[in-house]
Order: sequence, then structure tokens, then C-alpha cells
Amino acid sequence: MSSDLHRRGRLFVIAAPSGTGKTSLVRALMERSPSLAFSISHTTRQPRPNEIDGRDYHFTDRSRFENMIAQGEFLEHAEVFDNLYGTGRRNVESALEAGRDLLLEIDWQGAAQVRSRLPEAIDVFILPPSREALEQRLRGRGTDSEEVIQRRLKDSVTELSRWHEFRYVVVNDHFDRALADLQHIVAGDAAGYRSDRSELGAFASSLLV
Repeated sequence: MSSDLHRRGRLFVIAAPSGTGKTSLVRALMERSPSLAFSISHTTRQPRPNEIDGRDYHFTDRSRFENMIAQGEFLEHAEVFDNLYGTGRRNVESALEAGRDLLLEIDWQGAAQVRSRLPEAIDVFILPPSREALEQRLRGRGTDSEEVIQRRLKDSVTELSRWHEFRYVVVNDHFDRALADLQHIVAGDAAGYRSDRSELGAFASSLLV
């Protein structure tokens, strides 16, 4: 019984290119997994209309963010589309020590940093069903200019090429099925979602053409 009380929490890291449906999947996963807490990242980008400081992100200015980097306050940080993003080291460590399971939604650069500093982290990469679907989702959001959309599509090739660095990979070809896959991974039934499964390589390669 005492071992249960002192169980260290698990850190789930979920990454994907823009337009893969990651944020919608993460929100649905949080609703269905009450044991999971969301790790709120810091960012220098401006909040979108429906975002709230302290709920979606900790919004901060670049000067403050760079000072936090200098002080070693981040578990990971990266610059994405001219904005800085980072995960507070102290908040993550205290939550894990308290036995809470955390979910961290970041990009592949941040995931690589977390992997090197917390090798026990459970990292998951989400793939789109096709490049066409990725572009459709980016345009369907209606929040980005054509210039931004083209930049995201170009950068998605680099991001997609990192899929094999992750322990698990989920393909978001059908929302409910992808959500169920993530739930299996959180529940510890993750063997069928390993990134080295035989059928995944050819499919992932097709997304890079």
C-alpha cells in the first residue's frame, strides 16, 4: 500500500505537426482521463481569441522568457514560428514526485529535450492520414494567413521525419479511433502502438514525398 502512495507520476509527451488534430485529441483525452493533469506551457506568442492565460498557456513576453532560460527554469524550450515555448521544470518535477500523471503537448524539438532529461517519459507522435488531410485541416482552422499556412506545410516535412524518434506513434485517420489509441497508451496497453511496428515505416515515408 505504501508503494502506491509513493508512486512517481508518469509524464506523457504528445507531439505532432500543425494540422494533425493534436490539440483536439489532447482535449478529448483529458476529458476522458481524469487521472491526467495538463502541463501548461509558457509561450511568447499572443493568445488566440478563445485562449485564457493560465489555462491554455502562461503567456509572457520574450524578455521574461529569455531570463527564465538563463535561470535554467525550463525542462524544455524551443522557438517555433518566431515564438518561444517552454515547460517549467519545477512544476513538472513537483507533480511527478506527488504521484500525478502529466500530459505535455509540445513539438518534436521539446520532446527531444524531455527525452534526454527524463528518459522515463512516454512520448507519442501523431501522424496525419495524408499530406492532403494536413493541408485541409490547416486551412479549415481559418486562423492563419496563406503565408503562414505555406510555412507550416513546408516545416511539417521536417517534423514528420522525426516520427521514428518517438516510442509510440498514433495515426489520426479517424478521430475516435485515434483517441481510443491514446487512451490505450495512457492505460499502459501500448504494445500495439510502438513506432517500430512493421506496417508503419512505409506509410510514414509516404508522407514525406
